[in-house]
Amino acid sequence: MKGYTGKFLRVNLSAGTVINEPLPEEVARNFIAGRGFGVKYLYDELAPNIDPLGEENKILLVPGVLAGTPAQSVSRWVACTKSPLTGCIARSCSGGDFGAWMKFAGYDFILIEGISDKPVYLYISPEGAQLKDAAGLWGKDTAYTQDWLVNEYGRDVRTACIGPAAEKLVKFCAVVSGRRTASRCGVGTVLGTKRLKAIAIKARRSLNLYDPEGFNKLAKEQIKIMRASKDYAYNKEYGTTEGAITRNDLGVYPVKNFRYGQLEGYQKLGPEEYRKMRVGEFGCYNCSMRCGKIHVVTEGPYKGAKSEGPEYESYWAFTGPINNTNIESTVAADQICDDLGMDTISTGNTIGFAYELYEKGIITRADTDGLELTYGNHAAMVELVKKIGNREGFGDILAEGTVRAAKRIGKGAEAYTMQSKGLEFPAYEPRGLKATGFGYATSTIGGSHGNGSLAFQEWGTPGSGAIDRFAEDGKAQIVIGNQNGAGLEVGIVCAFAFSCGNWFQTLFPKMLHAVTGIEEFADWAYLGRVGERVWNLDRAFNARDGFDRRHDTLPQRLQTEPLHVIDAEGEGQMVRNLDGFLDEYYKLRGWTANGIPSREKLEELGLGYVVRDMESFLK
Repeated sequence: MKGYTGKFLRVNLSAGTVINEPLPEEVARNFIAGRGFGVKYLYDELAPNIDPLGEENKILLVPGVLAGTPAQSVSRWVACTKSPLTGCIARSCSGGDFGAWMKFAGYDFILIEGISDKPVYLYISPEGAQLKDAAGLWGKDTAYTQDWLVNEYGRDVRTACIGPAAEKLVKFCAVVSGRRTASRCGVGTVLGTKRLKAIAIKARRSLNLYDPEGFNKLAKEQIKIMRASKDYAYNKEYGTTEGAITRNDLGVYPVKNFRYGQLEGYQKLGPEEYRKMRVGEFGCYNCSMRCGKIHVVTEGPYKGAKSEGPEYESYWAFTGPINNTNIESTVAADQICDDLGMDTISTGNTIGFAYELYEKGIITRADTDGLELTYGNHAAMVELVKKIGNREGFGDILAEGTVRAAKRIGKGAEAYTMQSKGLEFPAYEPRGLKATGFGYATSTIGGSHGNGSLAFQEWGTPGSGAIDRFAEDGKAQIVIGNQNGAGLEVGIVCAFAFSCGNWFQTLFPKMLHAVTGIEEFADWAYLGRVGERVWNLDRAFNARDGFDRRHDTLPQRLQTEPLHVIDAEGEGQMVRNLDGFLDEYYKLRGWTANGIPSREKLEELGLGYVVRDMESFLK
């Protein structure tokens, strides 16, 4: 099998075994890599209704099929499991070098199952793979853990680990590699319950390409196209620090728990302001864009805070939800999340939820350990980040995520959870971006912008021109097309590189073919079919656990309360016809009116073996 190593590593923590298993060629052809492998193995190996934090759950770490190649921005990897936050399929994506190192080590993915009776870490080297005692690392933060592994095995080792928050089973923990994270859905929490502290890989750089010379030519052409684009130059200069400006200008920067679409004084969060704190930059494997920016606070109450970021989603999480324009606090909060190993989006969104409850009088200082959760109070926000990660006081309640926290708090708190399927929303206001909002509602992992939900068409790219972002009719086909997009999930292609010129549209299938020699991979129609197959298997995984149309929804706030902006378009917008969208969406997908993949659709996609599991839902 060219382009693949032809095997994966199965780690059984209950038995303490590490075994190489073959990757069937049929699986490679039908699911390519990345998220495709993740849902295929989870669907086949997990029984319905298992406890995400129980011994039966499994987690896969899967690179894209192009990982480690000379191409730019294609070495990302995903963590796939059953989410302890949502109870549905989980997919969380990360960058850095770790995906390439998995391929160099000779594995198409790593599958982890069972629960260890003591803390361990996995060490992979050219001599083999083995589990080692991690008692000395348990309780240590992610920076210390990775530094220790590098000191132990050398600077050419690459690592992924969890922090203390995952050990305490905070429900939205990340897997941290370097300072890049697979953050969403609580994938790190699953490793925490399994007592797997880290994975360290030492490997010789080696690939097995079908057409190395042809691929190198394509990679050179890709670089030429990317570097000629304005997006490449801008991303290289600023990373994602421009997000507050562009999203506020559109009126889609969620403020005060998704009541407003603009943050007063948002100019204080602009890219030039972050640039004043910049001390360096970094990039993922073989990517010259180097969009990661390192910031250090040099004065004030957060002096000394250092973050390899924050990226747009992260600094929104610590500003918009609590109506905060203090830029230094975003660096401090981001660092704490990375050190403790938590998803910044769910952390910030959950804190914003608490601030509104405080405003409404549903909770008081007696509930919050004396913290004044008044809008703009960034010191209280930073303290809450620590409390959540350590499950201290009120932080222990918020560590469960907004849905579970609301149930514990009561008093109508459920109405203020801004989430879908239990996954807290990211930094895009659905009432001002209707296709994006519909993407949140129907996402198989919940309220994520990175799971085919974010409709770039609403900004006019990619495509021939901007669509009406406030319109609700005719959005189903756009949402489906984004969700079926195979390249971003199996390549795995970085979303920022995706927008740099037209290389993706013209070169990506050719790259897949040059790497693997599989003729079908050169055909966009086939890749679209793979994307649709993956999405339908995601949906079947969730349906087997009771998810259906009832769960494809948005908070009532977004459907009944008008959006407010200061000086942008969108004042008064609401999501007015979610049911109408779902009717069209299900029909176009070939699903039942209740949102279950039909027998005909499953058989059409080569998923006939799934029909038996769906029969009770199809009646």
